[in-house]
Amino acid sequence: MMNTKEINLRRKTSTAFNKYLSCNGSGNGSVKTVMHMVAEQDEIAKLRAAAAKAREEARQLEEAMGKNVDDSVTTTTPSTKTSIPVLSAESIRESLSSINFETGNAEMQVSALDSLVTGSKLGLWKAALTSSVNTNSPSPLRPYPVSLGFLEQRTAGKITAKSLGIGGESDVSLDDFKYATLGVVLGSSILGVLALAFLPPNIGPTICYIAALVPIVFLGIGSSAPGIIAGAIASLKGTKEEKSEQEDRVCRHEAGHFLCGYLCGLPIKGYSTNDLGVSCVEFYPSTDGDMSKRELSSEEIAIMSVVAMSGSVAEVLKFGVAKGGANDLLELDGLMRRSSEFIGAQKQQDLTRWGALAAYNIINANNDKFEKLVNAFKERKSVSECIVAIEASTTS
Repeated sequence: MMNTKEINLRRKTSTAFNKYLSCNGSGNGSVKTVMHMVAEQDEIAKLRAAAAKAREEARQLEEAMGKNVDDSVTTTTPSTKTSIPVLSAESIRESLSSINFETGNAEMQVSALDSLVTGSKLGLWKAALTSSVNTNSPSPLRPYPVSLGFLEQRTAGKITAKSLGIGGESDVSLDDFKYATLGVVLGSSILGVLALAFLPPNIGPTICYIAALVPIVFLGIGSSAPGIIAGAIASLKGTKEEKSEQEDRVCRHEAGHFLCGYLCGLPIKGYSTNDLGVSCVEFYPSTDGDMSKRELSSEEIAIMSVVAMSGSVAEVLKFGVAKGGANDLLELDGLMRRSSEFIGAQKQQDLTRWGALAAYNIINANNDKFEKLVNAFKERKSVSECIVAIEASTTS
């Protein structure tokens, strides 16, 4: 039951509302007008909120792309300039002497290198996670969609699908393998026929049997070790590189991996020599080391995109086209399949192109350190000496 005060209040409210309706004509139409105005105000508020959100997202994207941001909105951006200690090569060697990189112990490496950074005995380990590492972007490891046209534009036309070796062209094509197979079969058939026709009965059949085995051996090698066949075809075509040039290419490829992997803070899984005698570095995809028992986060996938593409980018910067990136792309594809978030075909392409652009920016911005690292690989230096090449402010 309502008390007297509540009844009087309701009567006054009803009387005032009736007077308002009588002053404004039809009550029904006035109510609708008021409701319409309220709905319009709500819609305007929603549009303003969406515009503010879009403006903020555009600002963050421009920052990630290294563009200057001129916005009337005042924001507080953390400083990306990190004080890098001035270190001599000798002091770095002494600091790294207790770390054994050959065991591939990720936890030990990360812990030891982190402590050296904390003690100002190293300055560039994990630097790409906290600073611009001399690039124009305050956050060089923040991924964003990159088209082929944008990639080409931002790299002055140097980094393209063709130059990275993913445009469908190579020194040895599928047609080359096809024609080589036809040539071997045809040549062996002609040899067998001629052997039976012109050689003595005790020799001709033997040569014919040997000729018949040649296509089988060729197909066997082609299916198990196609690189051998490709090398032979390239040699016949005159596209095989000189050993010195090939060695330079491999050293630059591996130096690109090493520089980006170190700046991104990835521990070393393996460091072994190939058939040219050049050391090849392999990184764990995470600071945790062995990742076979869990999925990879989006941040880890982004970092591996940069490291995977850095080798091919380093080749392109010197030779104009990469030849050693096929295995890197296959490995990156496998890592993306282990992502905790679904990565569709379009996002895979975006991440791969962004990784190439980020690697280009990092290598270009640290070219002096990169060239020292290339020389360290050519001189067959150890992991510690490669770190010295990156970190040292003076040479000794």
